[in-house]
Amino acid sequence: MTQRATSDLDAIVLAAGRGVRFGGGKLTAPLDDAPLVAGALLTAFLSPVRQVFVAVGPDPGVLEAVRATATRLAVNDRLVVVPISDPSTGMGASLTAAARAVPDDTGGVFIFLGDMPRIDPATPAHLARMLCDPNDIVAPTHLGRRGHPVLFGATWLPALRAQSGDEGARGIVDSAGQRLIRVPVEDPGIHIDVDRPSDLASIATRR
Repeated sequence: MTQRATSDLDAIVLAAGRGVRFGGGKLTAPLDDAPLVAGALLTAFLSPVRQVFVAVGPDPGVLEAVRATATRLAVNDRLVVVPISDPSTGMGASLTAAARAVPDDTGGVFIFLGDMPRIDPATPAHLARMLCDPNDIVAPTHLGRRGHPVLFGATWLPALRAQSGDEGARGIVDSAGQRLIRVPVEDPGIHIDVDRPSDLASIATRR
């Protein structure tokens, strides 16, 4: 299998959710002496991508956390904030807006979720090496179960730009058939997300 160059990839981080089950303020809740969203941003910026497009809702605290994280990582030149005026329209609408901001010449797009702070940066790097065809979708698995982030080849960009509802890109992945490349990884972080305060407490010591 011939591995592709990765310099033309981009990343999307979905960070516009309201965190209703968390009780609000989820993405700015403290974890590792930083806002929760910083974990996903760190992995995204450490991935082999040109730019990171972050979908952000009207919460000024999240926007501040995103910009502060980019400043701390010295990657402001690679950050693109995509404002989402009404996150209640669903994750699909946020994904569509962010995907429309991605340049047409992208070689592929990672989709990260802002409430998944424990993904090993080695995982997206491995996925990038496994994207050999623009028609492919590459997803990590751990213990046989699919997780995040998912890397979409360039052919899928129009589909990502046409999402709606609250399932994000799950429908695209489920319909990909043989174009879906499952990549086993030794990374339990691909399954760890935060929905409730108890989830945050349970992962605080995992690193």
